[in-house]
Amino acid sequence: MIVSLVDMKQGESGTIADLRGGHGFTMRIQSMGVYVGKRVKKVGSGFFRGPQTVLIDKYQIAIGYGMASKIFVEVDR
Repeated sequence: MIVSLVDMKQGESGTIADLRGGHGFTMRIQSMGVYVGKRVKKVGSGFFRGPQTVLIDKYQIAIGYGMASKIFVEVDR
């Protein structure tokens, strides 16, 4: 099942399937190490529409809600 990063539950993991944004979004998110085909695990999320914290490779990064809503992940279930 493919869901956006904001719809993933805490502790779920999966593979990034699609980045649905413009050129600027794609360049910015790829500079943080987020690529199609990368494994990702959701560590937590902020209050309401706060930043989404994810684990990619060995790094934990926080992605804003707007950007995270454009990242789609094929969740392992």
